[in-house]
Amino acid sequence: MSEPRTPVFAANWKMCHGPAETAAFMERFRGRHAPRDDATVVVFPPAISLPAFAEASAGRPDLRFGVQDVHAEVEGAHTGGISAAMVPATGATWGLAGHSERRREFGDTDAMVARKLRRLLDAGLRPVLCVGETLEEREAGRLEAVLETQIRAALSALHAEGRARLVYAYEPVWAIGTGRTASSADAAEAHGIVRARLSGFEGCDPPRSVILYGGSVKPANIGQLLAAPGVDGVLVGGASLDPDSWAAICAAGA
Repeated sequence: MSEPRTPVFAANWKMCHGPAETAAFMERFRGRHAPRDDATVVVFPPAISLPAFAEASAGRPDLRFGVQDVHAEVEGAHTGGISAAMVPATGATWGLAGHSERRREFGDTDAMVARKLRRLLDAGLRPVLCVGETLEEREAGRLEAVLETQIRAALSALHAEGRARLVYAYEPVWAIGTGRTASSADAAEAHGIVRARLSGFEGCDPPRSVILYGGSVKPANIGQLLAAPGVDGVLVGGASLDPDSWAAICAAGA
């Protein structure tokens, strides 16, 4: 039997919480969330708030943080872009790639997501690859095909050592910010598909790969989601913006 996978509780603040709000959030959150050694807690603040998060989390090595997005190039004339190589200087150790909002609003293709994953890995960051289907794709019966395409495009572009460092986040696009949540059965099915698609890629260890669920996660449903087979943690948006709500989520399963 394989070793149990360490749960990951990840917060994606998106375009919320500037430096001052980050400091206030962390002051309250730190008082409500005690360190736990049986789970990983990581927050993805806006890039402008990375230094503020680093300062506010000083003395709490259990609270990790990362960047929401990086440019596909290392450097150059890319106004507004952030190079993955710049991120470690902030103290951040994680990075997101392929979030559905980046794919939808900014046109991130599967090929671009793969390049960003390589940049994150080259910078020594722990990448989280986001995959998931739209409502139209789900209703058309294309869940498995969409997940396979997204995963294959990413893994095919990475070396074995890089694949071994990936964390995955399944985010049904139809459940992000809509109030709709995948059922336990929905989550288990999708996570099973993701895990199965890792087989055959050198460096991947499907039984030990960590796969998160993201999509309208709240304190009220966190227990149900974590109980679903194959769900190793969560990637949380709106409910992570309130320190009390986020502390309640991070306490799940303790």
